[in-house]
Amino acid sequence: MKVGKLTISDLKELVFNNIQNNNDCVISSGEIGSDCAAIEVDEKVIYLSTDPITGTNNGLGKLAININCNDIATEGVSPVGIMLTILAPPHVQKNEIAEIMKEAQEEANKIGVTIIGGHTEITTAVNKTIISATSIGIGDKKDFKSKTKVIPGDRIIITKGVGIEGVGIIAFEKEEELLENFEQSLVESAKNLLDYTSVVKDGVIANRFAKGMHDVTEGGLLGALWESSCFYNLGITINFKDIFIHESIKKICKYFKIDPLRLISSGTMLIVTSKENSRPLLEELKNNNIQAFDIGAFTESKDKILIQGEKHIFIEPPESDELYKVV
Repeated sequence: MKVGKLTISDLKELVFNNIQNNNDCVISSGEIGSDCAAIEVDEKVIYLSTDPITGTNNGLGKLAININCNDIATEGVSPVGIMLTILAPPHVQKNEIAEIMKEAQEEANKIGVTIIGGHTEITTAVNKTIISATSIGIGDKKDFKSKTKVIPGDRIIITKGVGIEGVGIIAFEKEEELLENFEQSLVESAKNLLDYTSVVKDGVIANRFAKGMHDVTEGGLLGALWESSCFYNLGITINFKDIFIHESIKKICKYFKIDPLRLISSGTMLIVTSKENSRPLLEELKNNNIQAFDIGAFTESKDKILIQGEKHIFIEPPESDELYKVV
């Protein structure tokens, strides 16, 4: 099988077809395009999400906190707790584990989440340190968003641009090679992208205007759009010219011959909003120093289309992330 997340067809066949909901209080779980599970408790909803960090050994603590808490933010709420599982090989040093935890706590402080527990183990089952985390958020039941409210014509907004996490990882993993081909300032700029992988602020601010949100991770923007199209059972049309790509991301992706639109991009929040709320949402994000871009809309047709100049390109289902072609 290919490295990375399971394909959508494999996910349905191998995972979703073999699980079921046994409790009425579980109101959301196991669905393409859904970032969180949701459990109803009286007038509250508890949101949970889990993800591992496998693509890099750099910034493990930072990425573990941000990537998992980002999923909670797609529901418009701030995360309250996170649990970390660290699996490390026998050659790991004590100071390496300490540094991971220090980094994780620094990042947790920034977004106000508490590391509430987890598990740490040395094992021969891995050849590099792996972190998996589960994040938790709590929201009001009245604010729980239904996918049935999204209709043709609703706009698609993204924050910050694309390829953020992927190029940040590549800049660390391939730093020596990049410095042989690019100026140091560009490589440093790319490494600093990992400081922008949180979308907790984006999600909480956007919630007042949003019909739904999706964290852009493996498969990049096009993967997230495909998943959202499946989730809402609608088509999508977006315009390439409206998608912001940072200069360091353009150059590094061109050098490694990878597509920034299919590159893992924690730090990018995909927000669905009505046509009427698109401009107010963009203004609200701008007022909070968050770049955001209206890139297209949902359509009645089930087609998923990227307009690039004169070309209308049909977006294919996500496969292995572009990151794995490089690291």
